[in-house]
Amino acid sequence: MKKRSLWFSFVVLLGLTSYFWTNSYRPAYAMHIMEGFLPLGWAIFWWGITIPFVAVGIRSIAKKLKENPELKSMLGLSGAFAFVLSALKIPSVTGSCSHPTGVGLGSILFGPTAMSVLGTIVLLFQSLLLAHGGITTLGANAFSMAVVGPLLSYGIYKCGRKMNVSVAVSVFLAAMLGDLGTYLVTSVQLALAFPAEIGGFVASFVKFASIFAFTQVPLAISEGLLTVIVMNLLQKYNMTELNQLPTMKEAR
Repeated sequence: MKKRSLWFSFVVLLGLTSYFWTNSYRPAYAMHIMEGFLPLGWAIFWWGITIPFVAVGIRSIAKKLKENPELKSMLGLSGAFAFVLSALKIPSVTGSCSHPTGVGLGSILFGPTAMSVLGTIVLLFQSLLLAHGGITTLGANAFSMAVVGPLLSYGIYKCGRKMNVSVAVSVFLAAMLGDLGTYLVTSVQLALAFPAEIGGFVASFVKFASIFAFTQVPLAISEGLLTVIVMNLLQKYNMTELNQLPTMKEAR
């Protein structure tokens, strides 16, 4: 009797799983520039600009981990933070969506080039493992989120510390403005690919950026606050590892 019940439960479970999988399958277009949205020429162009940053980032990470192997867990935490936050998508402009980027934390800890690698890997994993799409637009998305965003975050954090702004405020501004910078670049990318018939690039940029502002500003503020909380926790429980990061020492 127990054996028959077990087989019955297995068949029911298999049937329900097949039913829901079959009826829930839809093509996903969750990247901040969705799959297939950019003309081929622009897709290749953004790949060409992004790849050198990723190459420099790989060397930077290899050097840091060779000098301080114990930083692997902190590096993994930075990548996981970006992966979780950037996976939270909200529909925005046609052909695009808004989401936190999560690259500010890793940029402050490991520098902008290291985050170029982590951010690109994060987007690739979301494309393949979460079925978010965006393989053809990965170069453009990686350039805005994994190259420009980290450069802005890192520069703002260092400037803040040199001006004796507190760590918490510097981290907040770095994460928030890095997030907003990502979407300003996304607006530029979309405006270049799709200039308006009247007004050209400028009119198209204003349209994309103004629509993004409704969804991205609250997300950017939230990301800034969350990054401050995570940094406070790291300072409380992982100060030994933080003291081994050159970027943290230089900005003090």
